[in-house]
Amino acid sequence: MTDKSKTPPSVSPPPSGGEAMAALREQLEAELFSLNKATLFNVLEPTGVTSIIVSFDGYGDSGQIEDVEVRAGGETVSMPEAMIEIAQTVWGQSEPDRSTVSIATAVESLAYDVLERTHCGWENNDGAYGDIVFDVAARTVTLDYNERYTASENYTYSF
Repeated sequence: MTDKSKTPPSVSPPPSGGEAMAALREQLEAELFSLNKATLFNVLEPTGVTSIIVSFDGYGDSGQIEDVEVRAGGETVSMPEAMIEIAQTVWGQSEPDRSTVSIATAVESLAYDVLERTHCGWENNDGAYGDIVFDVAARTVTLDYNERYTASENYTYSF
C-alpha cells in the first residue's frame, strides 16, 4: 500500500552561471570577513585596545565614515600603527586579493563590509547613520544602524 499523504520532494533547477558565481562570491566574502576579523583582533589584543567605535553617516547617494574612536578601557587612545594582511574578493576571480594595510585601513574596510553585507545602499536617498563597534575581548563586531526615510500621510474628507 502506498502512502499518498506525503508530498514529493521539490526539485529546484540548478542555479544559472551568474547565480552560481554570485553564491560563490557571497560564500568567499563571508569566509574572508571572518578571517580578516580574526586577524584584526589577534593584532589588537596585545596592544591593550578594548574597542573601536566607527561612526558612519550617509544620504543623497554618498556616505562615509565620520569618526573612529579607539578605546583602551575608559580612555581614548591612538590607533595602533601595526600593519596587517587582509584579503578581499575580486569579481570573477576565485582567489582573493591580499594586501598589507594599516590597522586603521583594515578597520575601515571591515566597517564598510558590515554595511554592504547587511544594508547595501545604506547611503542612498535619505540614507542611514550609526556605529560599528569592534569589541576586542568579545571578538565581535556589532552594527547599530539607524535608517532614515521620508514619510507622507494623506487625508481626504468629503462632506
